[in-house]
Amino acid sequence: MTTSYYEFFCPVKILAGTSALEHVPFELRLLGASRPMLVTDSGVKGAGLLDPLRRALAEGEMDFAAAFDDVPSDSSTTVVTACASLYRQHRCDAIIAVGGGSVIDTSKGVNILVSENADRLEPFAGSGALKRPLRPFFVVPTTAGTGSEVTLAAVITEPTREVKLLFTSYFLLPTAAVLDPRMTLTLPPKLTAATAMDAMTHAVEAFIGLAKNPLSDAYATAAIRKISANVIVAMDKPRDVAARFELAQAATMAGIAFSNSMTSLVHAIGHELGATCHLHHGTCMSLVLPYALEYNLSARAAEIGELLLPLEGADTYAKTPVEERPKAAIASIRRLRDDLHARCDLPRTLNETGQVRRDQLPALARRSLDDGALSYNPKAVRYEDVLGILERAWA
Repeated sequence: MTTSYYEFFCPVKILAGTSALEHVPFELRLLGASRPMLVTDSGVKGAGLLDPLRRALAEGEMDFAAAFDDVPSDSSTTVVTACASLYRQHRCDAIIAVGGGSVIDTSKGVNILVSENADRLEPFAGSGALKRPLRPFFVVPTTAGTGSEVTLAAVITEPTREVKLLFTSYFLLPTAAVLDPRMTLTLPPKLTAATAMDAMTHAVEAFIGLAKNPLSDAYATAAIRKISANVIVAMDKPRDVAARFELAQAATMAGIAFSNSMTSLVHAIGHELGATCHLHHGTCMSLVLPYALEYNLSARAAEIGELLLPLEGADTYAKTPVEERPKAAIASIRRLRDDLHARCDLPRTLNETGQVRRDQLPALARRSLDDGALSYNPKAVRYEDVLGILERAWA
């Protein structure tokens, strides 16, 4: 595809490796910060994942000035407001988010309130409402999937109206992402699989979407290669530091890719599956991915065929005729899903989830059409098309 113009932007500093946490105090001081606030959830706290970070801060003669450690899995504006109040009460000057997508999105919301000296998030929803840089904000991911540590968006529920508010701004990008494999060693097998497929989908959709560009392609294919080579290793050997580190890097690379070239059909459907049927986002991505690729074959056969190289390696790619590569790439993703299912029962069909009823499919299809991600899909999508994908994904 020829792109006459594109933009690529990722100012997030990456601190990566088995001693990445130890660099946090130095980086904070470079920014003039010494009283960071911890934002995390009870699962991270209970798993002991905060211990190495606390030790790292202590070695740098620093500590958390305050800690908000009870972020729920589906955070809300109420939680953000309470967290921001604690930040102000303890005169904090930076935020360190330790967790997955909900913790990171919550922290982005907190950073809006404390930086803008505001009491309500709603006026900052949408795109373009933020006009200036926010406070220092570090993200320590404990999953390898969302890529939220390098994205410019946050989704936070407004409970009184039961709506999800979307916030988009370059100013929401974290100051630094800390990729330390120690933080993902205790991730359970099913969550390891689901988050890896989340990152895989980010990378695949970034590579085939309408806004793809050479730089996002490079990040996307590198992410796919790392996930393909390491996710089964991490499943079989959960404390394999090298495999965990590769998956963490892959999630960040995929996040950088889709932040610049966007997602499309898989996410449009997956957003509705998650909202209506309360499925984990990564599980939704895994369920829909091969069917969405099949739908887009007529518009993106060449690009889908190129996915075979990072998925299966140079030998398989070279031995596969060009015209067979697109279907071979999709078959590779199906085999990966089968391998993950065999190891942790990650669902391969909507029926296997036990949380989706077949009579819900028409409503899910209708609501998916309202998702903005469809504007980046390489092929126009109608109600009948989405319903057909959901029907094929059913059994």
